[in-house]
Amino acid sequence: MMAAAALRPHKAPPARVPTRWVAALCAACFLLGICVVNRYWPVPEHPGCPDTASSDHSRAALNQVSQTREVIMALDKTISDIEMRLAAARAAQAMSQGMSPSDSEDDQGSMRHRMSFVMGVFTTFANRKRRDSIRQTWMPQGHQLRSLEEKGVIIRFVIGRSENPNPDNEVDRAIDAEDKEYNDILRLNHVEGYGGLPMKVQMFLSTALTMWDADFYVKTDDNVHVNIGITRSILARHRMKPRVYIGCMKSGPVVTKNDSKYYEPDHWKFGTEGNNYFRHATRQLYAVTRDLATYISANRHILHKYSNEDVSFGSWLIGLEVEHVDERSLCCGTPPDCEWKAQAGNPCAASFDWNCTGICNPVERMTEVHRRCWEGRGAEGHTQF
Repeated sequence: MMAAAALRPHKAPPARVPTRWVAALCAACFLLGICVVNRYWPVPEHPGCPDTASSDHSRAALNQVSQTREVIMALDKTISDIEMRLAAARAAQAMSQGMSPSDSEDDQGSMRHRMSFVMGVFTTFANRKRRDSIRQTWMPQGHQLRSLEEKGVIIRFVIGRSENPNPDNEVDRAIDAEDKEYNDILRLNHVEGYGGLPMKVQMFLSTALTMWDADFYVKTDDNVHVNIGITRSILARHRMKPRVYIGCMKSGPVVTKNDSKYYEPDHWKFGTEGNNYFRHATRQLYAVTRDLATYISANRHILHKYSNEDVSFGSWLIGLEVEHVDERSLCCGTPPDCEWKAQAGNPCAASFDWNCTGICNPVERMTEVHRRCWEGRGAEGHTQF
């Protein structure tokens, strides 16, 4: 393996677009705007009648304000377009050279270790017992978690911050203490609950990209049982593809009644009443390749967020050249379903109860699900690779 690595030609780090170019392009756009304003700025005539002159001056002033506003809006749109093109160009250059699109300028001289996948287990402040039930079952702890990372797998609980973070805030202090004890929590620079789950998913991808270079970025919830080894095997089958979106693909009716939990305020965008959503992965566990995660991160400010997380995520990819992989082992039921499938030679990567959008009563039942459906049942250790 070392000989093969030695035979590979050394790849020079990709040429980066200097930050100063961005400033220069923005300045050029601004100067262009000034030229446009000066070229077309109306020069009011001064007729003899004082009343007419006053009226013309008013109209000229209004025209000037209107034209200035249009120029500013055009410049703003141009600058945003340039920033998006530069981000896309940097990502494309990095990927063509085998480097992470999220590598910072300080990393240009050396490539970070490529991970198989980064999994974010979404949780909230109130769900400490759920996190503990996962730590006691399918998620390794201590040296086993570090060993898993050496094998290319990162797993972290994902949580934001309180609305008023400060040293005396008990909620933030409790999470900080928990992370100090287990070292398995990824804190987002995001107010927990603000903007809903779609924004939290975007912040997770942005944060994970800056910290780890991985083939896939995976999202799951703290009421789902996961078999890490099987998940890794499924993702490995698609790692050579550039743009892949993996999950249990579904499509359901667009909810138009505002008293429903799943009410969609933008239901009119999907056509007449009774229409279905486009195909998208169910929220319990899904994954995307690195360049798709980079695309979502780079464009998160202009990607529309629907009321449901999974619909939002699917919509961000619907217009791209993306391979949708419908992987049913990512949405097995709890025992006996996952147990029967394992016995039939089709072990499950993720198990939950559809009617609860996760395992019903996960704190009490996670241990039972793990005992009956774990990929390494009968073997010691957490995960078998």
